[in-house]
Amino acid sequence: MNKRSFLLGGVATIATTGSVFADRQMAQGMGGMPAMGGTSGSRDMGGMAKPSGRIAALPEGAPLRDLPKLANASSTPGQFVGTLVAAPTKIELAPGKVTEILAYNGHLVGPMIEIDEGDQIKISFENRIAGQESTIHWHGLPIPPQQDGNPMDPVASGSTHLYGFTIPAESAGPYWYHPHPHRNTAEQTYRGLAGPFIVRPRTNPLPAELVETTLFISSISLLENGAIAPNTMVDWMNGREGDHVLVNGQRNPVLQAAPGSSRRFRIYNATNGRYLRLSFGGHTMTLIGSDGGFLASPVPGVTDILLAPAERADVVVDFRRAGGRVTLQDLPYDRGWMGPGKPASTNRSLLSIDLSGQPQQPVTLPTRLRTIPPLGASMATKRLLLGERMSTGPNGMTMEFLINGRAFDMARIDFTSRRGDVETWEIVNPTDMDHPIHLHGMHFQIVEREKNGQKAAEPILAWKDTVNVARNETVRIKVRQDIPGRRMFHCHVLEHEELGMMGVVDVI
Repeated sequence: MNKRSFLLGGVATIATTGSVFADRQMAQGMGGMPAMGGTSGSRDMGGMAKPSGRIAALPEGAPLRDLPKLANASSTPGQFVGTLVAAPTKIELAPGKVTEILAYNGHLVGPMIEIDEGDQIKISFENRIAGQESTIHWHGLPIPPQQDGNPMDPVASGSTHLYGFTIPAESAGPYWYHPHPHRNTAEQTYRGLAGPFIVRPRTNPLPAELVETTLFISSISLLENGAIAPNTMVDWMNGREGDHVLVNGQRNPVLQAAPGSSRRFRIYNATNGRYLRLSFGGHTMTLIGSDGGFLASPVPGVTDILLAPAERADVVVDFRRAGGRVTLQDLPYDRGWMGPGKPASTNRSLLSIDLSGQPQQPVTLPTRLRTIPPLGASMATKRLLLGERMSTGPNGMTMEFLINGRAFDMARIDFTSRRGDVETWEIVNPTDMDHPIHLHGMHFQIVEREKNGQKAAEPILAWKDTVNVARNETVRIKVRQDIPGRRMFHCHVLEHEELGMMGVVDVI
């Protein structure tokens, strides 16, 4: 077995086979438990086991659909004006079954927003979700906290809010948007509220003839009557993986491509809690970008990519000149598990690519894509110790996910940072599973990883907004906060965030 592995911020793995970490379980047979109380939210979590009566299969093999685009209502150059409406929408995912989802503008996968660096954005958000506050969090965008869709800025049911901000220069990349209301983030997202937000560079370093395809990966669980299944205790403890993995809202769709051609794929992990280890089979990938946009130079020869929840990757695939079918597969990855109900570790087909038609020549990528200056010397160090706490109370068993021994309190400031200072954030994970940590409204650089006393410098410099911290691992990142105000940092397994693994940093 080839044991050599290469990680890019938890994103890329070259020439790796087998499980990365040994399996470890805890708390067997705990039975059902209600949600934790207090400031982090209150939930009826249900029982431990996956409920029976679920739809086991969905139709496959339809042509991969192009994602709808949000129309720009402005004719002024450099300005984008649009409207997003969050509302219940009925669709048919399983034959003869009606599923009520939550959707932006009626679409499972919200409309793609495409803008350029430097553009001024004005998006009106209408919350038509009965009885629930909501927000739109512009995941990864370096914008002021007041426009970031933080949970301290809720939009009431039946209300409208105008988000307005300017996209900074040098911020092109594959961002996305989703809700972030206090206590309802996980549910609103798994019910369908999420969409891509692409910022394009003023000058594109890639060949103009390179075809681009966005793969927005989400998941869903359906009861036999077609309704979306609520979270179980297994979902709350481990993060909702979903029974069916969807690409652009479809189960295992089909894409047509010419033999020998090259294609750029922007890949999003928009699931609540499922890790995706992605491979195009015998076709290697060239990694050209991550959460924060282009790398400095392309990284060829990538065999599989690990995307934790909320991470993105930008890759180019050169298809073989012979015809046939290529499959995008989700390979096994052991991210740790709590309690029973661990899913079987199997390969899963997410997308089929049929190679047919007139053969083409692959494109030649440039050797340089952008300049990424390293962040300088640190002025301060912050330490995040991730934790879990289980207890028994008068209403049964409760579960909390913690940072530095505390569950989220929206009224509490956990850290204070000085604007413009470079800081080292040390994220320590002694828990039973991986945790992807996301910092709102800015990008950071991963410095090193430490496991079992062995430190390894991050091999490639990249801008990130989410970093996977494996169990029993410490990750050190460099951060510079350039925009004042209060914003969030949290685990992007959304169930863990909702059960306490979130904090507030105040930039002064």
